[in-house]
Amino acid sequence: MKRYLPFLASALLLASCAPSPEPIEYGSDYCHFCKMTIVDRQHGAEAVTDKGKVYKFDAIECMVNYLKQNPDQEWAYLLVNPFENPGDFFPAQEATYLISPNLPSPMGAYLTAFASEAEAQAVQAEKSGDLLGWQDLPERLRTGEAMSTMEE
Repeated sequence: MKRYLPFLASALLLASCAPSPEPIEYGSDYCHFCKMTIVDRQHGAEAVTDKGKVYKFDAIECMVNYLKQNPDQEWAYLLVNPFENPGDFFPAQEATYLISPNLPSPMGAYLTAFASEAEAQAVQAEKSGDLLGWQDLPERLRTGEAMSTMEE
């Protein structure tokens, strides 16, 4: 039994070091990108590195811009708060996004995530705007351009 103790201890240590998301403490956590207090449960986001460091954001656009500034970082999790389930996390790469002038987000990009594409389409029918996938966001969120293409 004593022979296996070092292996067991190593396995437990590795398991305890696995990266994982942590809840956003709305009203007290700060955005890693813009330093504002995170209060909006429908627009928050979180990125977790492959080493387990957690970055919290008050808006999806803050996370996207942070990721653009750190292209070499490996990410274990990229998560967003979906509009239809405030405060919950949903994989950012699987979400459907709506940029609508009638649905403000904390940093002014009018960007909202939805876990359900059908829900995103229903809100788009009511509020107008453009539906996007995760891969579309970096280009669309170039400084100041999120809304400019909608106004043309």
